[in-house]
Amino acid sequence: MRIYRRDTGLYEEEQEFQAGLLRVLYETVPGRVLLKLAIQPAVSRLYALCQRAPRSKKKIRPFAAQNGVDLSGWRVDSFGSFNDFFTRQRVNHTYAAADELIAVADSRLTAYPVSDKLRLRIKHSEYTLREIVGEDMPLSPFAGGTCLVFRLAVQDYHRYVFPDDGETVKTVSIPGVLHTVRAISEQERVYARNHRVCTLLETKHFGPMLQAEVGALMVGRIRNHSVRRFSRLQEKGYFEFGGSTILLLVPQGVAIDADILEKTREGVETKVTLGEKIGKREDKKTC
Repeated sequence: MRIYRRDTGLYEEEQEFQAGLLRVLYETVPGRVLLKLAIQPAVSRLYALCQRAPRSKKKIRPFAAQNGVDLSGWRVDSFGSFNDFFTRQRVNHTYAAADELIAVADSRLTAYPVSDKLRLRIKHSEYTLREIVGEDMPLSPFAGGTCLVFRLAVQDYHRYVFPDDGETVKTVSIPGVLHTVRAISEQERVYARNHRVCTLLETKHFGPMLQAEVGALMVGRIRNHSVRRFSRLQEKGYFEFGGSTILLLVPQGVAIDADILEKTREGVETKVTLGEKIGKREDKKTC
């Protein structure tokens, strides 16, 4: 999978976590029988319990070595379990100005224009935004805007933040089965079937936004904090073990950085860091 790095201007091939196992599950008959069991939320919850057991600590160093996780600055023996390591918390920062949009998570980012028909193309499959966010969220504020897709790999920091100052208007949790969010599961229409938590935001600098966290295979829980008023970079929540995705709908008038748009058109994800500038509010012209 090709990823574009903004810091070097180069492309890299990303190693997929447990790619062989996923191919068995999604591409073989015996695997698809097992998949029917594996995608059930109860199975993922059981798996999550295993990751919280003290003996799971022995997995930390091999996992970090295999996936290129930088452990400098962390005392591995301070983690009580693998889940403690996976959900570790750090201090976030940004150099972005107040009218600049930031990445809400360490991730691989793509950006898609919201069409009149409100359809979104992800991983070569089309989904309506309504299928993704459910029936209880308004979509009209985002007509002509952009849908940002932040895909978190297992090696990423799995906590995420609010993109601006503001307040929550409405939150809806949509249950579902848990598929991997990678391309191998396209036929399962994963974004429409996975567990999602959708939050409508009213922000200070960008107006209405809709932020949706999407669970994936072997993610035990999406853990969002109960927040009414929030500030930019304030933690919104975190994912337990697994790769996951966040969708952020922004209204018309927010210009996404040109390199992100260009790479998306090429079918390439752009690697971004939480707090990194990814766009800017367009000032209204006056006569």
